[in-house]
Amino acid sequence: QVQLVESGGGLVQAGGSLRLSCAASGRTFSDYVMGWFRQAPGKEREFVAGISWRGDITDYADSVKGRFAISRDNAKNTGYLQMNKLLPEDTAVYYCAVDLTYYRSSYIPRGKFEYNYWGQGTQVTVSS
Repeated sequence: QVQLVESGGGLVQAGGSLRLSCAASGRTFSDYVMGWFRQAPGKEREFVAGISWRGDITDYADSVKGRFAISRDNAKNTGYLQMNKLLPEDTAVYYCAVDLTYYRSSYIPRGKFEYNYWGQGTQVTVSS
């Protein structure tokens, strides 16, 4: 199993930046894909970004491409989501997740049901 704890959320004005962290413990985090998702009130949980186990391949939703950057430090068992040029529509609870299905794979799934373990989420609120 993997335990995931997100941090770094908060209230920020439009155009500002936040950096989310996802601390992992338990089973080897570094061998698996990590993703970030978000869920706004009344909406489905949606894919934001994903990163391969080595950190050399990334994928982004079109809505955040060019503004957000996903990264990971496997030595620290921690993943990150740097969010720049934030918009009010970025307001949501942000979750990190790990997919333990594909060991050392470069495939980054976008479906929420493909991820096995989730953190508790951190709220990001962007004011206009």
